[in-house]
Amino acid sequence: MIIAVDGPAAAGKGTIARALARHFGYHFLDTGTLYRRVGLAVLKSAGDATEIARSLNDSPYDDAELRTEEVGAMASVVASIPAVRQALLAYQREFAGRAPGAVLDGRDIGTVVCPAAQVKIYVTASPEVRAKRRWEELKSLGMDAGFSTTLDEIRIRDERDSNRAVAPLLPAPDATIIDTSDMTIEAAVAAAVRVVELAA
Repeated sequence: MIIAVDGPAAAGKGTIARALARHFGYHFLDTGTLYRRVGLAVLKSAGDATEIARSLNDSPYDDAELRTEEVGAMASVVASIPAVRQALLAYQREFAGRAPGAVLDGRDIGTVVCPAAQVKIYVTASPEVRAKRRWEELKSLGMDAGFSTTLDEIRIRDERDSNRAVAPLLPAPDATIIDTSDMTIEAAVAAAVRVVELAA
């Protein structure tokens, strides 16, 4: 079983995907973390993003360091490089094939990485709601950039991710859309569980 969970930043796809993996006993991969790790390495070393992507491994990393807006913005930039996406594609597909099943969250899982996934879910929410969530997350990490700045960054990232030439952000034609703008976490997770159960 492969479950693809896609959507824009701060829509709740990571929370939903992790909950699905726990609920069904499947492996979980946050593919955005792969791009954030490449982005962080580029910021630190000014190295070649493609070479960094090719050498990425399962070594431990500091999740808090990856969650900054600067790293998120760079992740979006490196994700628009075709060679970087290709370098990370094989790893993602190998992971998706792990038994008894896998949940992958990202932006192109259902359209590019695993187009044959048995379940495809696209999680979305309004830019304002997503910006508020991200702003509150950043504040909890001691990085308060201000709500208006966070909203601007969300909109810029949406524009870049939706209009890149390779694997743009968009729902797969056969994906189930879950809009979490007015949903609690519990309700959103329950909706996603129902989608999977109906497909099983």
